[in-house]
Amino acid sequence: MDQWLTLMQIAALAVTGMSHALLGSIKVPLARRLQIDETRIGGLVSVFGFTLIPMVIAAGFLVDSVGKQLVLGGGFVLLMLSLVILSTVKTYRQAFLAVLVLGTGWSALVNVLNVTSPPAFVPAEELPRRMAYAMNMGDFIFGMGAFIMPILITVLMRRIGFKAALLSIATLGVVPLLLGLGVDWDALVPATTETVADGLKILLANPIVWICCAAFFCHVPVEAAVATWATTLMTEKGVSEGRAAGLLSVFWLSFMGSRLVVALALLGSFSLLGSSLTWKVPEGTDAGLVLTMAGCCVLVTLGIVRSRTANGMCVMVVLAGLILGPIFPTLIAILLSNVDTSLHGRAVGIFFCIGGIGWTVIPMMIGAYAQRTTVQRAFVIATGSATLLTLLSTLLWFQLQ
Repeated sequence: MDQWLTLMQIAALAVTGMSHALLGSIKVPLARRLQIDETRIGGLVSVFGFTLIPMVIAAGFLVDSVGKQLVLGGGFVLLMLSLVILSTVKTYRQAFLAVLVLGTGWSALVNVLNVTSPPAFVPAEELPRRMAYAMNMGDFIFGMGAFIMPILITVLMRRIGFKAALLSIATLGVVPLLLGLGVDWDALVPATTETVADGLKILLANPIVWICCAAFFCHVPVEAAVATWATTLMTEKGVSEGRAAGLLSVFWLSFMGSRLVVALALLGSFSLLGSSLTWKVPEGTDAGLVLTMAGCCVLVTLGIVRSRTANGMCVMVVLAGLILGPIFPTLIAILLSNVDTSLHGRAVGIFFCIGGIGWTVIPMMIGAYAQRTTVQRAFVIATGSATLLTLLSTLLWFQLQ
């Protein structure tokens, strides 16, 4: 296993996670700087989401054709450029351009980093058996970056101001680029003989690809909905804004912690201070885990809809973090385990493209229904999405037997 690749992957995942949380972290000072309201800030967030849909699949083709290093380097250059533009914005149009560049760069990074996580965290001879471990560990590091970002940007803005804070964060993109110079990228190039058209035919003829993509379409909006409306759900039940914000942090900690716990559980061994413990991970654990978590997701979202007390709602939000955390990385691990290595970039692109549609459409449906009722009652749509996820997970489990 290439140690430079592992170090580069850790740094790149952390910075990419930070960039994912950037807009949410700077929306208040950005709105004040541009003198715009929440509606226009929401428009910028939507631009980021919509950019993902076409660009992540384009990045997938580039990963499989021109190579991982070039796509990774281009992604970080665009990421740093977007932060430079954001640091000096004076108009909404400039902010729109910056977010467009940010979304394009992030799409490239999220594609290539999902492809490089398995070889970065697991020796080649242990793949695909430990694919789910690699993806859960990678997404734990990504989540840590997203968790740190709001804290870091608040401290930096307080001490050095808006422009200098964003420029400082932009320089972090140089770290994975420098570490990447030590990576043996040639060793990561898979043997391939199929054309672009043949590769697509292979992917689209694979039922596992369709089931995983459809499952992600149903899962990611539930995750996004809980993250977006968690504080609203709690304050509607009489929880103070301060306590709700604190519990949102607990949600994210439980979300990340569950990924780490699952990663270690799927590793099959643990060592500490000279003592070691090993256990056998049965075949089919990955699909069984997704199915179990999907079923629990139905119960938790239904619990949110039915909750009558403040404490009950708080418990549901924290439980949602524990349950939702491992679903995505385990799902994409199943996808990559059942697709040839030469097609991984395109597989990830299709996966995120279809998921991005659900990410955009279903939360919009929840928001529209919430305007006519309440956010709590609107979460019945999330329950429906979780139910479909459970059905698809059942189908996936049977398909893999």
